[in-house]
Amino acid sequence: MDRIYLINSWPFLLRHLRLTIQSLQNTALKVFDSEQCVCPQRALRMNSTFSPAVFPHQRSGNAARSLTSLTQHPNLWDSLHSSFSWLLKACGSRLTEKLLEGAPTEDTLVLIERQTEQEEEMSGWDGAEGGGSNPQSSQSESVQAKDFQFDDRRQEDLIGPKFKSLRHLRQVLGTADFRQLTWHVLMGNQVIWRGADPGLIQSAFNVLKALLPVGCVRAVQYSPHYEEAYRCNFLGLSPDVPIPAHVSSSEFSVLVDVLSAERGCVNPVSDDDILSLYQFHISSANTQPTDKGPTLLNKLEVALSNENLSVEVVSLCLLCLKEEWMNKVKVLFKFSKVDGRGKEDTQKVLALLGATGPGEEDNVRLLKFWMTGLSKLYKSHLMTAVRGGERTLSQ
Repeated sequence: MDRIYLINSWPFLLRHLRLTIQSLQNTALKVFDSEQCVCPQRALRMNSTFSPAVFPHQRSGNAARSLTSLTQHPNLWDSLHSSFSWLLKACGSRLTEKLLEGAPTEDTLVLIERQTEQEEEMSGWDGAEGGGSNPQSSQSESVQAKDFQFDDRRQEDLIGPKFKSLRHLRQVLGTADFRQLTWHVLMGNQVIWRGADPGLIQSAFNVLKALLPVGCVRAVQYSPHYEEAYRCNFLGLSPDVPIPAHVSSSEFSVLVDVLSAERGCVNPVSDDDILSLYQFHISSANTQPTDKGPTLLNKLEVALSNENLSVEVVSLCLLCLKEEWMNKVKVLFKFSKVDGRGKEDTQKVLALLGATGPGEEDNVRLLKFWMTGLSKLYKSHLMTAVRGGERTLSQ
């Protein structure tokens, strides 16, 4: 864009630089004419003795004159500085770069759909009269669910110790526990955090949510009782809440217990020193190794382990990885769900998408889980396009 901007600005710059040059030349010619009237230089040169011995001394003399002397302008440099400053300002204001955005992402579509559904529910409660159910209790439950799913408070607004980024979470938990936890998140398993600090648990969820599309996130930030996996895949619990036996023995869940550090530990320097305040114990009945895949997790860990990349750059890398795999999800959904292709054809598509090889099972699980995060608008658009194409062929 800088090159395009310079090419489009070149005629403007050239025209005004030529005006500045012409103004200096005209001023210098006027000074030259006035000096010629007083002392003609041509006659002086003709009357002076010219010889090969004198010529080098004439050439080595102070023949060159400064621009100030040539123009006799008392404020020449101030005038040139003003001219160049105006030129830069005028050149910058005459052209404006416009950012042309493409189609909205799936996350944007899902957020718009959820907001529309909530507005419709709120308008329905406002217009409801009578009925057996209590509208206030229903409204409070919906508001609570809204807080669970759309708690967009920034990390800076949370009081007390908190996780700042995925890299910070990885440093606190350790490489092995972090990989196990993120593997469960990407596979769509229920991630349960149990502890006495709601702010710390919420900061962990805010960091881990970035791994998934918005449509795949169903979070209960902090609850006094256990919530089933079909309701939420992120669940925060108070420390005295028991975990049901069918959950603790399930391979589709992981539990993170946040325990207070021992009294013998060194006093924390600040609230950010999480390891001096808490201990983390991760447990899961899953016995499947997590070292092979998925591919997205492997690439993310490479970025996180590279200390030369800042937290902002790692966030952009994660965003690009999510968009890349969300495009693969769309292709697989169109191919398998909409077109109804068989397993052999689907396997060929997976090979083309780069989802086969080491970690193939994890990649397929990730793609199938992320399908649940596709927006209703995208799904209906595909179904409408397919049906319209069938009608066209039949006609």
